[in-house]
Amino acid sequence: MAEPLKERINTGSVGVLAEGLAAVWTPFEREAFVRDALAGLAGLELKARVRRVAGALERWLPLPFPEAGAVLRECAEKVRFDLWSGWPATEYVGTHGTAHLEEAMETLAVITPFSTAEFAVRPLLERHRKDALEIMLGWASSPDEHLRRLASEGTRARLPWGSRVGWLMEPGPTLPVLDALRDDPSEYVRRSVANHVNDLAKEHPEFAVELLARWRAEGGSHVEAVLRHALRGLLRAGDTGALALVGAVPGNGRVERLEIAEPVVPVGGRLRFTVALSAEEPGPLVLKYVLRRDGSRRTFHLANRTAAVAGERFTLVRAHSYRPVTTRREPPGPRVLEVVVNGEVRASASFTVINQTGVGEP
Repeated sequence: MAEPLKERINTGSVGVLAEGLAAVWTPFEREAFVRDALAGLAGLELKARVRRVAGALERWLPLPFPEAGAVLRECAEKVRFDLWSGWPATEYVGTHGTAHLEEAMETLAVITPFSTAEFAVRPLLERHRKDALEIMLGWASSPDEHLRRLASEGTRARLPWGSRVGWLMEPGPTLPVLDALRDDPSEYVRRSVANHVNDLAKEHPEFAVELLARWRAEGGSHVEAVLRHALRGLLRAGDTGALALVGAVPGNGRVERLEIAEPVVPVGGRLRFTVALSAEEPGPLVLKYVLRRDGSRRTFHLANRTAAVAGERFTLVRAHSYRPVTTRREPPGPRVLEVVVNGEVRASASFTVINQTGVGEP
């Protein structure tokens, strides 16, 4: 079993940060900082651990922020931060550097090649909308791919784990950053751009489709891959504009056979099913499957196929896991499997999920 991520914030990561601080700022009380940072750490989850170490940093680096920021920048040159040792430092910047935009942004720019800064930049964007965004647009032309990615990732509307910044939910403000990075040579950066557009598409689907259509018209080495990844949410939802952008004509694709291997699936088991379909005309087929129960409808990617001629047939065999996970409980009971082709439900079949004792009702 993989080690929980929270365990990466530990004695070793705190020690790396302490080593750098001691090398830079003579009054730093290294052992006291380490004891403080580790106190109660074992009982905390990941982000709480980050905040705990950042709080100790505040107590044992009692300098006004501009000076503290300079210490952290020099610290990054003395030791090699990684995600786990550097994250509390960026957390500290995002909490205590908001009144000193230029120094705070400079500090994040120095640390981000080694660690994460997309969460720390959010309070700065909240307080200094125009000026912070202008600095991040400058980052988009950096030779460092980590800093270019931060320009896109830090300004995402729905950044996972990140604090919400209301104006980032609007279409348009981050467009200069996205335009600058849409055909970046780094896939790491391009995937962030696609995720950024996918975020915007949840609130503003027409804006996202129009933006991606413009990028395709303007060309680029990577436009199609970015477009596909950015449209995934809209394609899952059957958005007609997104389907049209990938050439998937609604109504094309007839399911000739939908077969469920076993009509009863135990919790912990797999739903195995086969789909046989044919194209009614040439072109792309965007295939999804939906699992429905009372109060829940979940959509999953099935496949993308392209029919060269009308009547071309495809057969797909898939298995959906009902293995229990900590983030979602699947109660036993009746289910419906739907196959969606180019945004339209073209076939369905019923089955039942049972618990290990064979009971099919919650």
